[in-house]
Amino acid sequence: MTLSNEEIEKLKKLAEEIEDLMVEPDIEIDVCFDDVAKDEGCEIDITPGYTPKYPYVKVIYKTVDGDVFEKKIEISPEILKKDVKEIKEFLTFAIEQFMEEIESVEYGGE
Repeated sequence: MTLSNEEIEKLKKLAEEIEDLMVEPDIEIDVCFDDVAKDEGCEIDITPGYTPKYPYVKVIYKTVDGDVFEKKIEISPEILKKDVKEIKEFLTFAIEQFMEEIESVEYGGE
């Protein structure tokens, strides 16, 4: 995916915003925006076999029992058209959904 200068600047700002996201201590967030910002964790795939086509945020959750869950949240061109605040809200919502999915698996939907 080729990014315009405007999209690159938006992703740079978004990467900074993601660093400030308040999440649970058991959650690790890696920014995986090729050629813009890329955390070390982007190189390690817990669940190999899927490579996102777009810039993405990788969320890793480690349970008390030692189980590890991973989700890659892509920022498609449609989402990238939105402003940084809206994209951050999208990512926050996606992370919350991911946590709910894990909790339903971990605790049987209690």
